[in-house]
Amino acid sequence: MPPGAPAPRDIGAPDSPSRRQFLRRLAVASALAATAGGLGLALRDPHGPQAVPGGRVLTGLGDFSVAPKTPTTPRLATVHGTDRRAMFNQGINALGGMEAFIRRGDVVLIKVNAVIAAPPLLAATTNPELLAAVAEACKLAGAAKVLVTDNPIHNPDSCFAVSGLAGAARQSGAAILMPRQALFSPVSLPKAALLTDWPVLAGAFAGVTKCIILSQVKNHQRAVASLTLKNLYGLLGGRRNIFHQDINGIIAELGRLVRPSLCVLDGVVSMMTNGPTGGSLSDLKATGTMILSTDPVAADAQGIGLLNLTPADLPYLALAQAAGVGSIDATSLNPVTLNVEPAAG
Repeated sequence: MPPGAPAPRDIGAPDSPSRRQFLRRLAVASALAATAGGLGLALRDPHGPQAVPGGRVLTGLGDFSVAPKTPTTPRLATVHGTDRRAMFNQGINALGGMEAFIRRGDVVLIKVNAVIAAPPLLAATTNPELLAAVAEACKLAGAAKVLVTDNPIHNPDSCFAVSGLAGAARQSGAAILMPRQALFSPVSLPKAALLTDWPVLAGAFAGVTKCIILSQVKNHQRAVASLTLKNLYGLLGGRRNIFHQDINGIIAELGRLVRPSLCVLDGVVSMMTNGPTGGSLSDLKATGTMILSTDPVAADAQGIGLLNLTPADLPYLALAQAAGVGSIDATSLNPVTLNVEPAAG
């Protein structure tokens, strides 16, 4: 992620408009945080992708959630193995099949993690094999269009190319939607302390009917772990590192920003140290697990164990659960566990 947020003295002169704006935001966010247990420090920053002038302020990106086929249909599958394609296929079958999520004519947006220009071997970004498997499954289920997007911290063209995600999208019939100025619009999330008139990659959701989130299991220096909910950070524009001052608060609010159809958490290889970007094979550990769920909170609560941590180590999970984003306790999701044998030969 970008370097830490600037100290208050960098905001402006003692009586400058930007400093007064900061102080107003701080006062409002602090009052809200008194009951939420966090400190909100959100302000518009002139750097990074900004909202298109004159655009209407949005209150969210949409609810793309899908109801289960029956009350007993599993909504969380934990799959053990090493073959990502086979693991995804068996996991999605356990949840009712891709046809339970994608209908003919759907426009599907896949939010990946393309944070930096790093090869797949370093496990800092969504694995291209997983992206290809998911995009192809969407197409087979009848999707009219499959889009792939993220707002990386490095040059987007390089990030998508070096990570292998551009090639995987091309080969599977999906299209990469690169972040650009025109796709950002201001969002003011109702009752939010942080997401208030902030530029978000809302244009990527135009015409979208289903949303799938593909995430890596990674250690994170500020958030403790980068899983499904933290992956949504890539929808923010502006100098989003200002939110590092209340990292748990912003992640919980991002869970309210968009309700995905499906979350896939890839822990076939997990980044145990130096996350979220890593850079060395010594940061990685083979953990042989993939979690598929309709509930991002439950997926993260399950996935955090791969980093030898518990849900209590991620304060944003409790905040997201309290906000109605999902449940830390997966028992109500009829969870199933599967084992995928490695391919013969």
